[in-house]
Amino acid sequence: MKIYTKTGDKGFTSLIGGARVPKHHLRIESYGTVDELNSYIGLIRDQEIGEHDKDILKQIQDRLFTIGSSLAADPEKSRMVIPDLHLADIDLLEKEMDLMNEQLPELRHFILPGGSNMISYCHIARCVCRRAERLAVHLAEESSVDEKVTIYLNRLSDYLFTLARKLGHEHNVPENQWIPRL
Repeated sequence: MKIYTKTGDKGFTSLIGGARVPKHHLRIESYGTVDELNSYIGLIRDQEIGEHDKDILKQIQDRLFTIGSSLAADPEKSRMVIPDLHLADIDLLEKEMDLMNEQLPELRHFILPGGSNMISYCHIARCVCRRAERLAVHLAEESSVDEKVTIYLNRLSDYLFTLARKLGHEHNVPENQWIPRL
């Protein structure tokens, strides 16, 4: 099977269900941004982090494929069975954040991104996740989007922020606090 199809050469692509839409369509932007996020999650997994965090990140990558499938499906025409996102997936992120926060000092300042590559990758992924969330919310205004998708993306951005703090704490990287100039 060839990887190229030539069917997108004129700037259109197909959704699951067969509908052809421009490559700049909001649905394409939405799942393309989720795909970008998934790549950054992979970059975080490639860092020197603990196996537990790597396992959780791999689960997150799987859920992002689920979200991408959901966003890539034409809600009017797709008859394909798409994997479901579950409330337990959101609960997992919340439980992981609660566990991480038990180890961390209380947050009293805004944190500037940076300190090490692994921390910076978490912050980049967090920003891409926020963009994915904004796009999914926008898409939901004009088409069907599972509410769990936007909730999951919202929690995931918080998880990535918390993971950045935890990794800094574990590697003795001081938080770069933002102290506003007055």
